[in-house]
Amino acid sequence: MDPLADEIRAELARFGPQAGMAELVERWPAVVGPAIARNAWPARISKDGTVQVAAADSVWAYELGQRAVEIAAALGVPKVRFAPGPLPQASEEPTRTPLEVSPEDAERARAIASRIEDENLRESVQKAVSFSLARGRADQPI
Repeated sequence: MDPLADEIRAELARFGPQAGMAELVERWPAVVGPAIARNAWPARISKDGTVQVAAADSVWAYELGQRAVEIAAALGVPKVRFAPGPLPQASEEPTRTPLEVSPEDAERARAIASRIEDENLRESVQKAVSFSLARGRADQPI
């Protein structure tokens, strides 16, 4: 770690528990995983060191509350509390380019769905398969 970072951290420690918030937010996604990080985010640190976490809704708050002891231990904090609250907007959301179904994907999808008798179902399956094939192609490295 940079020697200056230690000095800055020591100076910020004068401000109480909130001083650790930046480090906590930085570690949060790695500790809890991407699914939880998308649906719950640290909001503040109480005077007693409890990390107050905003959750996407009451279901997330309840479910994560059941794992509070485990999450607190992984974060190295005394306690974690979850409650529904505002989450930060994802600023680094990857922009997706529209999928382009190739003629080969469309033909393969048509062949896969060809045995389905119901026309509406066959068309829906064909469309889903063609996009799935296109997605698989798009996800492969160039």
